[in-house]
Amino acid sequence: METVPVGGDGATSGERVIRTTVALDGDGAGIAQARHLAVGFLARVQAEYGLPVSQRAMDVTQLVVSELVTNARKYAPGPALMDLRIAGDTVEVSVWDSDPVLPVARAADAGRVGQHGLEIVMAVAQGFEARREPVGKRITARLALADDPGGALTGHPPL
Repeated sequence: METVPVGGDGATSGERVIRTTVALDGDGAGIAQARHLAVGFLARVQAEYGLPVSQRAMDVTQLVVSELVTNARKYAPGPALMDLRIAGDTVEVSVWDSDPVLPVARAADAGRVGQHGLEIVMAVAQGFEARREPVGKRITARLALADDPGGALTGHPPL
């Protein structure tokens, strides 16, 4: 885990950015590994930096990591990179893979079996971005670290 100086990393002036990046092999074991790394990262952020991280944030981050890494495994050959970044009161989960085709959320369909991952991610995220890279693509979801004091759940309604 590293602390990155403020600059071109998207943080506003005065915000500390904490991040970790991991390369994931092209096998199915990478999905469980990514979930464990995400929870460990958030636990260290809480313990070492004193940032509030709710149990919901832990659970939602694990869910988002699982969905994004699963999609990378399913649709792109070879390794993937996962980047976890704390900026302000959010955690950003980014997954890079080698397939340049951007994902498209499907219309909600309770009768469809499977292929709901992107819908789920978009429903729980405060922000979502999919962009092409010089090689492949990067999918990023931003999640709140703490629950809203009024009890409202963060995220956007599914498409």
